[in-house]
Amino acid sequence: MILVLGATGTIGRRVAAQLEAGGHAMRVASRHTPTPFDWTDDSTWRPALEAVGGLFLMAPDGQDVDPELVGQAVRSGVRRIVLLSSGGIEVMGDQRLLAAERTVRESGAQWTIVRPSWFDQNFDEGFLREGVLAGRITVPVGELRQPFVDAGDIAAVVVAALTRDGHVGESYEVTGPRALSFGDAATIIGRAARREVRFDGSPEGYLAAMTGAGMPEEQAKAAIEAFAALRDQGDAQPTDVVRRVTGRAPKPFETYVSEAAERGAWAG
Repeated sequence: MILVLGATGTIGRRVAAQLEAGGHAMRVASRHTPTPFDWTDDSTWRPALEAVGGLFLMAPDGQDVDPELVGQAVRSGVRRIVLLSSGGIEVMGDQRLLAAERTVRESGAQWTIVRPSWFDQNFDEGFLREGVLAGRITVPVGELRQPFVDAGDIAAVVVAALTRDGHVGESYEVTGPRALSFGDAATIIGRAARREVRFDGSPEGYLAAMTGAGMPEEQAKAAIEAFAALRDQGDAQPTDVVRRVTGRAPKPFETYVSEAAERGAWAG
């Protein structure tokens, strides 16, 4: 039995769907599933972990991965843990995810860490969608190029690590097939969605946009500093992880955009 946490999220629901399609026994758990799970309510942990041998571990943005939950999972019989982390966390100083990785490595379970690049789906399901609809994406990274990766490809790597041998002790940098700037991404999306989408990569534009949306100024400035560290590191390079782990090529960004536009992701 594999337990999928965050099963209603961008990656979790795709992991669950791929496990189901592959005929794997699984249980999904989040606040709003038949088997409830709440990071802030430890009374929900034991029922979710009952008779589980594998765990897809992820926590919502801002939520720490509690070492007690991981310890309880191992004591209850979980032998394999796959953690959804993120690329560039050392550079951006993401102490939450760095701590989560340490917890998993020290858990005593067989572990795999999945570190994806920026999700393609940030543009149609996530925090950048409103910017696309408003015609202006604002991320303070200048012309930095990132190998945007499709959520389905990330999920496929997770499923392979959960269900196949050969992935224990690996930290996988999961990327799409080529690096693009956010300006490139905005142009590709705008063309497919038949709307004007501009990109503002300046710190000033980000500060104005975030404080205008209600974010405290100090929080916005801290985010700008983290993004500056990422920008100063330079362009990220694609890896061969998706092909090597899943046996197929990662989805090109243009294909993702075309499919999302056909679904009406940016209509209206």
